[in-house]
Amino acid sequence: MGTFQIDFGGQQARGGVHKPQIVGIDLGTTNSLVAYMSATHPEIIADAHGNALVPSVVSIVDGVPVVGNEAREALMTNPADTIYSVKRLMGRGVADVQDELKLFPFHIAPGSDTVIRLELGGKQFTPPEVSAMILRQLKNNAEDHLGSPVTQAVITVPAYFNDAQRQATKDAGRIAGLEVLRLVNEPTAAALAYGLDKRNQGTIAVYDLGGGTFDISILKLHDGIFEVLATGGDTHLGGDDFDNLLLQVALEDIASEWGAPLTDPAAVQTLRRAVIDAKHELSTLPFVTIIFDWAGKQYLRELTREVFEKLITPIVDRTLGPCRQAMKDAGITHEQIDEVVLVGGSTRIPLVRAAVETLFRAKPHTELDPDKVVALGAAVQAGILSGHVEDQLLLDVTPLSLGIETMGGLVSRIIGRNSTIPASATESFTTGVDGQTNVLIHVVQGERELVKDCRSLARFDLKGIAPMQAGMARISVKFLIDANGILQVSAKDDRTGLEQTMEVKPSYGLTDEQVEAMVEESIDNAEADFHARQIREAQVEADQVMQALDKARRSDAYMALSDRERDLIDRALNELLVVYHGQDHLLLRKKIEALDKASRSLAENMMNTAINTALKGTKI
Repeated sequence: MGTFQIDFGGQQARGGVHKPQIVGIDLGTTNSLVAYMSATHPEIIADAHGNALVPSVVSIVDGVPVVGNEAREALMTNPADTIYSVKRLMGRGVADVQDELKLFPFHIAPGSDTVIRLELGGKQFTPPEVSAMILRQLKNNAEDHLGSPVTQAVITVPAYFNDAQRQATKDAGRIAGLEVLRLVNEPTAAALAYGLDKRNQGTIAVYDLGGGTFDISILKLHDGIFEVLATGGDTHLGGDDFDNLLLQVALEDIASEWGAPLTDPAAVQTLRRAVIDAKHELSTLPFVTIIFDWAGKQYLRELTREVFEKLITPIVDRTLGPCRQAMKDAGITHEQIDEVVLVGGSTRIPLVRAAVETLFRAKPHTELDPDKVVALGAAVQAGILSGHVEDQLLLDVTPLSLGIETMGGLVSRIIGRNSTIPASATESFTTGVDGQTNVLIHVVQGERELVKDCRSLARFDLKGIAPMQAGMARISVKFLIDANGILQVSAKDDRTGLEQTMEVKPSYGLTDEQVEAMVEESIDNAEADFHARQIREAQVEADQVMQALDKARRSDAYMALSDRERDLIDRALNELLVVYHGQDHLLLRKKIEALDKASRSLAENMMNTAINTALKGTKI
């Protein structure tokens, strides 16, 4: 087997040099954390007060922005100048978040359109700028702990985040003074924290019940590559619902016992903390007593775990529907789930753990703190990138797109530029000539639209394809890049199962400067390339139409046409040939449509002939 090389930008860490400290950050809706890779294992970094969790809340107090616990305290006294759950607004426009905004006490600045601007302390901030304040606090905590500057980070995002939301997260990192080396899906980070990437293959369910959101992700692991098969969840379901339910019960009790409702915001906040403490204790105790003192009055209530579970069962059941739907979307059953990972503080509740185990028929992983597992996984990824983790493969990215040549000398991209590796993608193609029994697979690298402008990596033939009419065969081309940067390309005839594989190995390659030049070249030539592609695509379509017409003109169906019908076809064909080599793709497509219209009678004749032949001798 021949070998070729490909270089993924020279970005892999190498031993024998200074290893920078890269931190892993879980930028959460309710709480955020920062972690790093110590000499032996990932560790969460606490703030100066020993708090690992930093509430994702920002407030302007006396003109100064504060983050975390201090900002959360201000939520009750200064709600208009305090922002929480900003993650819900990242990368989204005003029209996208109308329902969200009704639930928030803070205000959107007048004139906000595609970009949301939040009013905070008399100033305006975008969601990435608010998130940057949280990231800056985490950065400061890390620098205080490590005693050195921190400039690079891995940040986690939900698996369902789109490109705009991911870019907004990167922008927040940049504003905070962090180079975001990688965005890692939260479920993937959780799996990394548990070392599940060391499995050869398997299917993993990641159940994430946080403070304000619920997410379920089904991951497929194959040779170290995590593929997200399906995601689901509820953006307004989480631990807050349990808290609100207990708070409502307590408020009703107090209104009945004291003869008046509790309306003082500070009192309600104090009561909320009391019921939250009770909720936490019920995860390990059979019963607790809620004690609340206010204005010379006292409220006492004993709450058993049994009663608590009856109260919250409807909420827990609401999480199971998206889980079943995610399995359905992934095309798997509970028997095919190999591992279940729990994420989020609300998964400490015994009823939640029991419901998950019953649904997936697998005992979930609970060894790590569910509040910290995503940040720990981000730290593992950061350790891999920095070289602190020696015995694991490095997840990197492809600096240039990879694809194959298709008809007309066009590039069909299979793995896009900046895709995280390991990576895997499959596309289906077909034959272009009747009776074709082999296909040339030409692998190319680059951002241009035409093969001639890209870098050729490898060529090989898939032989022995079952001969069929053009367009009938199905050829699956799969690209798989392992963490060492080795690209394996396989082509398979789906009908016969015949398969040919080639490896493209990293033995020499492109420098960072060459990669950058190729990207800049693609940007400079984007308009011309797109125009050239439109022309070639139209010419390929014209070739197929003319090839089919040439075959049809040798049939009895063609001879059965009238002289006028044959003349119309000939005239339309000549007009198509006249513009075929021109630069106007719209005119070319117009002439293709004209030929198609002129030959409609021929197509009908051929269809009738085929049907009559098929039915000959058959009684209906």
